[in-house]
Amino acid sequence: MVYQHKYVDGSPINLLLGKVVCVGRNYAEHARELNNPVPSEPLLFIKPATSVVPLAEPIALPKGRGAVHYETEIALLIGAPLSGLVSAEQASDAIAGIGLALDLTLRELQDQLKSKGHPWERAKAFDGACPLSAFVPTASAPALNDLPLQLHVNGELRQDGNSSEMITPIIALLQHIAGVFTLQPGDVVLTGTPAGVGVLQPGDHLKLSIPGLLQADTRVADH
Repeated sequence: MVYQHKYVDGSPINLLLGKVVCVGRNYAEHARELNNPVPSEPLLFIKPATSVVPLAEPIALPKGRGAVHYETEIALLIGAPLSGLVSAEQASDAIAGIGLALDLTLRELQDQLKSKGHPWERAKAFDGACPLSAFVPTASAPALNDLPLQLHVNGELRQDGNSSEMITPIIALLQHIAGVFTLQPGDVVLTGTPAGVGVLQPGDHLKLSIPGLLQADTRVADH
């Protein structure tokens, strides 16, 4: 199924899908659970548009490529260009919607790449590596610095965090990214994952939520 940005009411968003900018280790406890150092500035990488699939569709795990880990993240849809030195107000105004995403990761491959000092894209940017939900208009969202985030797998709570725990908060993160490379309308920013990541298994049922704002359900396809 071809991905199209949509609002939660099903109406299409008139923005073409661009790149997905991700931030690694933005929750200290997640960095620690993988025995990674906590970065002193945002750790950025990119997933291409070809990695994005609708979260509502069954997740297809890559075959023969090792364990696939889930990482639940708050997703930001960019609705206006951000480039260079931007104010907090400009960054806030550029957010067109808030959604949920899975940053799917080939963990064994990522560990191999890290050990060699190589980029992560082979483990992070494969086709289907970014299941993405519909978006809630920003005006409907509470304060960005107090967004709860949860993942239940087969009814069990696996991830439970809050944007207040981010090392680099959402607005500061957008300002930082804009100073590195331009964000265009239709781009998506994934803001990091809290602790509790783990392996997906065929048949798993997942419920992602920003409690009180947005919920998205999906499952892992059977082999």
